[in-house]
Amino acid sequence: MKIKTGDKVKVLSGREEVKGKVGKVIQVMHNKKSKKDYVVVEGVNMRKKHIRAGRGQAGQIVELPAPIHISNVMLIDPKTNKPTRVSYTQEGGEKKRIAKKSGEFLD
Repeated sequence: MKIKTGDKVKVLSGREEVKGKVGKVIQVMHNKKSKKDYVVVEGVNMRKKHIRAGRGQAGQIVELPAPIHISNVMLIDPKTNKPTRVSYTQEGGEKKRIAKKSGEFLD
């Protein structure tokens, strides 16, 4: 997968409030049934979840980041700080990610 947990990404498409935001990937998810990949980005695509009151606890409303389809985000190049595509190369028997814009290694 070209985007991993901890990467800095920019949201390319979506609602007005979400488009253009930059954040860190918290989680990468794969839906086996639909065969689609999703990412959860910190501080982007926030949703409110209502939690029912329990024993001795008050009910509350919590804001949580919702998943975004992986095709709607693009990795930020650490050198140029702009969105870039990712390629792979074999080096020393290891598969490494490379930013297309600058040619820098990402791992």
